[in-house]
Amino acid sequence: MSLLEVEHLTKNFGGLSAVANVTLSVEADEIVGLIGPNGAGKTTLFNLLTGVYPPTEGKITFAGNDVAKLAPYQVAMLGVGRTFQNIRLFKDLTVLENVMVALHPTNSNLLTSILRLPGYYQRIAQQEAAALKMLEFFDLADKAAIKASNLPYGQQRVLEIARALAMKPKILFLDEPAAGMNPNETNELTQLIRKIHQEFGVAIVLIEHDMSLVMEVCQRICVLEYGRVLKIGTPQEVQNDPQVIAAYLGGDA
Repeated sequence: MSLLEVEHLTKNFGGLSAVANVTLSVEADEIVGLIGPNGAGKTTLFNLLTGVYPPTEGKITFAGNDVAKLAPYQVAMLGVGRTFQNIRLFKDLTVLENVMVALHPTNSNLLTSILRLPGYYQRIAQQEAAALKMLEFFDLADKAAIKASNLPYGQQRVLEIARALAMKPKILFLDEPAAGMNPNETNELTQLIRKIHQEFGVAIVLIEHDMSLVMEVCQRICVLEYGRVLKIGTPQEVQNDPQVIAAYLGGDA
């Protein structure tokens, strides 16, 4: 069984099908790209897979669990991390605190926390150490004490990825991670995605309009058009498909 299996997934908003009969799978060691014209249903599909929207029809199985009706926090606890097209950091918290939020334990003792018993401070120290280690990986440790809102745009994007990875996901969904980046930042992000995949052993699914990034890092690509799967294949297969060229990459079928 694949890590993620999606079968005949549909999401209707009134009379509009934003996602229609989508079937795809993601293996535990894959980087998969999700591309398509604006309005093709890419972010809606992400929202379905991460619990933001319930599907109208279809099945979503993650690590053997039926997650189609779970809330976002329940999906996240199973090992699903994500970033967003519009950066969603806690901008009044420090860089370090943003990562520490993702490390908040699910089994913390309420009494220990309220009374500030020794176990509380020990847990906070462990979270801080783990967060700093994560920031070191992303070359952000020297920015740990500054507010997230004071980071340059590109580093805010990276911090959002660091926070998502701090939850130790099995799969990471990146929604347009290169949006708004200059060519140098995009090149650095390309290398970073490869490094994350190698070092953390996490599956990655990314929505991206930068075709050079997609073609360089993805092993498979799923092309959506009007909410439906147009093509799933290797970068070379997608690049050479006449329907994809006509619908998205530009050119004649």
